[in-house]
Amino acid sequence: GFLPLQGHVVRNWKVRWFVLLQDKLLYYKIEGGKKEPSPKGRILLDGCTITCPCLEYENRPLLIKLKTKTNTDYFLECCSREERDSWALDITGAIHAGHPVQVQELHKMKNSFKLLENISLHNIVERMYDSSAGIKLTRNLDQGNRYKETFTGSALVDWLISNGFAVSRFEAVTLASMLMDENFIRPVGVRSTEATRSSDPSEKFLDDSTALYMFAESSKKNTSSKEEVHFNISELSGTIVKQGFLVKQGHKRKNWKVRKFVLRADPAFLHYYDPTKEDNKPVGGFSLRGCLVSALEDNGVPAGVKGNVQGNLFKIITKNDIHYYIQASSKAERVQWIEAIKPLT
Repeated sequence: GFLPLQGHVVRNWKVRWFVLLQDKLLYYKIEGGKKEPSPKGRILLDGCTITCPCLEYENRPLLIKLKTKTNTDYFLECCSREERDSWALDITGAIHAGHPVQVQELHKMKNSFKLLENISLHNIVERMYDSSAGIKLTRNLDQGNRYKETFTGSALVDWLISNGFAVSRFEAVTLASMLMDENFIRPVGVRSTEATRSSDPSEKFLDDSTALYMFAESSKKNTSSKEEVHFNISELSGTIVKQGFLVKQGHKRKNWKVRKFVLRADPAFLHYYDPTKEDNKPVGGFSLRGCLVSALEDNGVPAGVKGNVQGNLFKIITKNDIHYYIQASSKAERVQWIEAIKPLT
C-alpha cells in the first residue's frame, strides 16, 4: 500500500508504494499514475528495530520508525491509527519470523488495546480546553526545567473519569494513550517521555502524579484561527467513515498524485490532502450530495483520463458536473470506496 516516506538526503516526504516481503520492505515510485517496475529502494528487515508509535515529529503523529542494523532510520507515515498498527504488526512479524511465540504475543497485545466505543477524541480535547470545567493547567518543575501549562498523568485520569469519559482508571489510561498517540497531548519531562519508549502500549501513558503532560502545539494551532474553526465546523466536523491513500488525476495538468482521502458523513464530504505537507489541511474537497460514483473498466483508458494508469479506476461526478478520476490500489479497495460513497450521495 501507499505510505509517505521521509528522504535520507533531502529530508522531505514522498509517497511510495510499499510491498512487504518475508525479509525486506520494498518501495516503488509512482510515475504517470503507474507503479514503476523496479523498486526505488529496499529496507532489509534482518536486525531491524521498530518504534511504534513514534513521536519524533509533532505534526506527524501516525509514524512508524524503522532502524536497520546499519543504523539507517526510515520514517513511514500511515493514514490512521488502525492502519499504522496493522503495518507495524505485519512488519514486526516479518522481523521476528523465526520466533512464532513473539508474534503471538504481538497479536495479543494489539487486540487488547482498542479505542472505546462511541468516544470522540476531538470532543474530549474540546472539553479539556474548557476554561471552567476543563483540565486544570499548572506550572511544574522537572529535573531543573520549568514547564508552563502542564497537567499530571493522574490528574488527567481523574478528569476523564469524573467527566464520564471512562469508568475505570484502566479505561482512562487507554483513552489518555490514544490522545497522546493522535498528538492531542504530549509528554514533557523525563518520566513521561521515557515511558513512551515502552513496548507495551498500556505503559506508554503514566497514571502518576509526577509524570507531566501538556497540550500538543498542533492541537492549539488547529483551534487558533476563527476562519479555520468555521471551516472545520462546516465541512470537517462529520463522522469519518473511511480514509486512505488513493491516486487522483489533477484537473488542470492531468498528472497523477497520491492523496490522502477522508470520507465524512453528516455532512457528507470527501476531502483530499497532500500527505507530503506538514500541515493537515485539505487541498481540495467537495460535497457528496447529488454526486454520481461508478467504476471504470480496466480494458483501455477511458475518455478524460490521461497517462498510462495502473487500473482500478473509478469516477465521481459532482452535481456541478466536475469529474474526478481516482485510482484505488486494488479492485477490492475500489469496491469498498464506491460502496462507502454511494449511500452519502
